[in-house]
Amino acid sequence: MPDSGQRLPKAVSQRLSLYLRHLEALEAKQRGTVSSSQLARALGLTAAQVRKDLAYFGQFGFPGVGYKVPNLAQEVRRILGTDRTWRVALVGAGNLGTALLRYRGFRRQGFEIASVFDADPRLDGKTVAGVRVHPIGELSRVVRDEGIKLAILAVPAEAAQEVASSLAQAGVRGILNFAPTRLDVPESVRVHAVDLALQLEQLAFRVRQDDR
Repeated sequence: MPDSGQRLPKAVSQRLSLYLRHLEALEAKQRGTVSSSQLARALGLTAAQVRKDLAYFGQFGFPGVGYKVPNLAQEVRRILGTDRTWRVALVGAGNLGTALLRYRGFRRQGFEIASVFDADPRLDGKTVAGVRVHPIGELSRVVRDEGIKLAILAVPAEAAQEVASSLAQAGVRGILNFAPTRLDVPESVRVHAVDLALQLEQLAFRVRQDDR
């Protein structure tokens, strides 16, 4: 990992995920090696940028060879923390929550939705995609008992802050927030917001600009 005094740009961590996706595609094709230039071309970057990003974490290349695909993929997983399985709590078993539960890509990338919570008493005890739905009142106890550190919020905006506070108090350290609202949480808790409508607005804006 970077030196404790060295600040890692956010864009670097985001590109690490892109590197990993491409490396996994190469692994599936049984490619043994890849160069920084090849990685750069595939991802729309420069070879210098690829080398600089990876150099934050060590020297992984071999002169005249490039990077060994399986080795580099494993190193990037280690850096991202996905060389282990993360147990995740999902709060909200509505349409969005159910779709997230059924998404198989989470498990492939090292994330297991282990517990689901919803405020609707009609869902209490039901099983969705093989996971039992708990009442929202059990959230703190279950999260603590299962040692869950990551959570996904798929609840209405008006409920998001209260749920986020309960998650933080129960020991959750990272929240993926699909609710269209800003969360006030302790500094020890990381929040990543996913506003689907905002993303579509930005996409529409860019298309409109291109049409001009």
